[in-house]
Order: sequence, then C-alpha cells, then structure tokens
Amino acid sequence: MTKSLEQEVLSRRTFAIISHPDAGKTTLTEQLLLFGGAIRSAGTVKGKKTGKFATSDWMEIEKQRGISVTSSVMQFDYDGFRVNILDTPGHQDFSEDTYRTLMAVDSAVMIIDSAKGIEPQTLKLFKVCRMRGIPIFTFINKLDRQGREPLELLEELEEVLGIESYPMNWPIGMGKEFLGVYDRHYNRIEYFKNQEDKMSTYVQLNQDGEIEGDHEIKQSSLYDQALEEILLLNEAGNSFSEEKVKNGELTPVFFGSALTNFGVQTFLETYLQFAPPPQPRKTADSVVEPTQEAFSGFIFKIQANMNPAHRDRIAFVRICSGQFDRGMSVTLARTGKQMKLSQSTQFLADDRSTVNEAVSGDIIGLYDTGTYQIGDTIVSGKNRFEYEKLPQFTPEIFVKVSAKNVMKQKSFYKGIDQLVQEGAIQYYKTLRTEDIILGAVGQLQFEVFEHRMKNEYNADVIMENIGTKIARWIENEEEVKETMSSSRSLLVKDRYGRLVFLFENEFSTRWFQDKNPTIRLYSLM
Repeated sequence: MTKSLEQEVLSRRTFAIISHPDAGKTTLTEQLLLFGGAIRSAGTVKGKKTGKFATSDWMEIEKQRGISVTSSVMQFDYDGFRVNILDTPGHQDFSEDTYRTLMAVDSAVMIIDSAKGIEPQTLKLFKVCRMRGIPIFTFINKLDRQGREPLELLEELEEVLGIESYPMNWPIGMGKEFLGVYDRHYNRIEYFKNQEDKMSTYVQLNQDGEIEGDHEIKQSSLYDQALEEILLLNEAGNSFSEEKVKNGELTPVFFGSALTNFGVQTFLETYLQFAPPPQPRKTADSVVEPTQEAFSGFIFKIQANMNPAHRDRIAFVRICSGQFDRGMSVTLARTGKQMKLSQSTQFLADDRSTVNEAVSGDIIGLYDTGTYQIGDTIVSGKNRFEYEKLPQFTPEIFVKVSAKNVMKQKSFYKGIDQLVQEGAIQYYKTLRTEDIILGAVGQLQFEVFEHRMKNEYNADVIMENIGTKIARWIENEEEVKETMSSSRSLLVKDRYGRLVFLFENEFSTRWFQDKNPTIRLYSLM
C-alpha cells in the first residue's frame, strides 16, 4: 500500500443500515452503491417480473419475498473513502443476526418512513446502538409520498428514542407537492423538479439563508412555510455538536427519498464527513487501537452456500487492527491453532472478488471448512487475546425436526450442522432419545431453515411444532439429575454439550425453582 497504515485506516467508514421492514433500507443501500460506482443501475425490491433484484438481497428466499433475511456486506470507494456497508435484516425474527452485525460497525444509519415514524423494530435496534454508544445518522425516507409533519417526526424521534436531533436539511412540501429540501449544512436549496429528473438542482443561499433574485420555488407558499420552520429550528432547536454525534447523543437528520434518489448523495457526503473512522475495540483486559501494526479481527457471521454451485462457507471477519495480507499466518485465539489465510474475499452482496490487502475497519470473508465459530478472534504474531463476546439470544419457539427421507440422513445432518453454525437457529438434543430440537427467536427463521435445507442440501424435513418454551441454562450442572426432566421441564443438551431446561411456561419455571432451590438457572440474553 502506498498510503501509510494510519492513512488507510482513517479513510475507512463502516456502518450498518437499520430500520423496520419496508422503510426503504435496501433501496437506500442500492442508491449508495450506485454513487460508489459499484453497480450500474439500482435494482428495486419489487422488480420481480423483470428479474431485477436488489443487490443486497442475494438469497433465493429474499428474492421471492422481497425482504432481507440475512446481513450482507458491500464495499465501495467514494471521494477518497473506502465504505463498508452492512445491510441488516429488517425482519424482527432475524434481530440476533442484526445485533451481531452491529458489533462489527463503527456507526449506524437509521431509516424512518416519513408516514409511519418510529416503528417497533427501529426502536429495538436503536436501543442496541445506544447500548454500544455508536453514532447514529437518521434518514427520514419517502418524502415523495404524503407523510407526517416534519416537526412531529422530530418530536417523536427525541421523545421515543431519547436522543437529541439536528436536521441537516428540511423538506419543502411532501408527496405530490414535494419541492425539495432546504440544506442547512451546505446553505443551499436542493431542488426536486420531478420524479423522472434524477439530477438534483442546487440553489445557493445568501448570508440570510434566502434565495437571491427570482426563482420559481419562491412563488410557492411551501417555501415560505419552510423558511418559518427553519427560523424556529435556528432559535429553539438543538445546536449541532460533532462531539455529541460521536458519542451517540445527537443524531443528524436528513430528509429525502431513496426511491427517487433525492437527497441521497448529499446524505452520503455529509455522513462521510462526520462519521467516525474505525474505533478502538475492547478485549477481556485491554483496548486494541485500530492503527496497531499487529493484525487482529473477530468473526461476527458465518454464511453457508453463498455460492450454491460450490457449497462453500464464508466466515465474515471485522478487521480491528493492523493490515491483512493474503497468505499471512494467524492464530485462532480460542484453540491456539495456527493457520494460513490464503483464501480471502471481499463482497458486493453475493458477488465476490479475491482480496489481497485490507486494513482495520474492512470486512473480509474467509473460506471456512468448519474451523471458525461466531465470536472467534484471530490474531497475528505472538498475540493471544480475545475480543468481547458477541450476544446470543435465548430462543423462544421450538420445533422437533427429522429427515423426511431416511436415505438422505447424510445431507440432513450436514445441512443442520452448517445452518446451526450460522447462528440463526439453535440446536438441542434430548438426552435419551436423541431427538433433534431447534430453537429460534421467530417463526420466519424456521421457514428459511426449511427452504434452505430443501434447496441447498436437497433434504426435505419434517418439523413438528412444540410451541413456545422458556430455555434456561444451568450454572451448577453437577447438581442436575436426569429425573428432573419431565414434559413440563424437558432436559436437553445444546450444541456445546451444556445442559438446558426447556420449561413449558412461567408457572413451570417457578414450580421447578421452588422444588429445586439449589439449581441456579440463567438465560442468554
């Protein structure tokens, strides 16, 4: 690399896009990729008849349903920055995948539908960002449709999320009367002529924040209304503070329309200006700086069959320090095993190219033959440390699963093994009969599991619903007896061999605790 390691690291911006389903997350991702030159035209999620799908929705079931059910990674260069976007599942049944993805980024972009405001999944994901203290940038989308009043949206943002906001721009009208935005940051009007005209027209403002001379937009009462609201924001609104943005205490707000590609470029350029470069990462007993020379990273996702023709598995690595060079030797901290990283890749959803070099902040993929687990740390040299553990959810619904065709047992077990390692579903086995039970946070995970078993492993499955259960792990396993297992408190083992009780309901859990006060139970998250 011609640049120094520090310069390379400082040019990285790694963020996740979070939102409720249908707020326009995938559409915004497409437009950002378009500006980065990574794609020639933006696929729309609804373009099923044309066979044109969103770049970030690569899995077959995503194309069929028009939703994102797995995190995908895209990388592009823009204006001297190397941008890594992680597009996360919007569906709440896949929030665990999203939580882990949020551990791998330095900032988040939150998309809000201007007609719906803050929705449940947005709130849930926002809380994770706040918990981690990562900067949040807000894009209020769908201004080309009729929505709620901007001031009302800002008020809801601050009250529900408990964060200060600062509108970087302000809409002039909306829906059919949408004329553009008043750009407070760049002191200009971004003019929206019509939906067919994809190019924005900019009108610079004078020192008083008004258009000099004649302009057609000045003839509209909506322009006067916007000026009044801007005056109100200037006098009574929050002040912009780069420090508060950095600490996740204030969110810069952008109004626009991802579908018509209005306001997206301004958003991207402003985001790159204020978003943080790669940040230091905590280990069990220290902090690792991103510019440290020694290479280190952690695996936040494992994905099987990104290329169905080759039945491959990819481990997604967030590089936290130093520089990656293809062919380098690293140590897997969990086992102490040394390995050579000769097969590595970078992403545009399922389109991959070999990567020879990468630095802190980048996301790379390593071909995995079953070596890695989610949360693993890899380090170069004589370093031996592990990054903070990634969250794992306690599943809430359970099914008993078996192979429909006994002749396909090999494919069945291989499929289960690989899909369980991805972390979307959790694996349990009954003690005596060794029945396989799968647990998940939401029903859609089972539907995706069934679909992928059939399509990727050629294994039809029989799934018997055993309903909601309360899963509890045991701190003092040595005191547990097999006789404690019953239909109301089923004793099973998880994939790591740890004992777990699956309780029928809250009453069963309390009854068990009263009968066995010495047994110490805990949940994952």
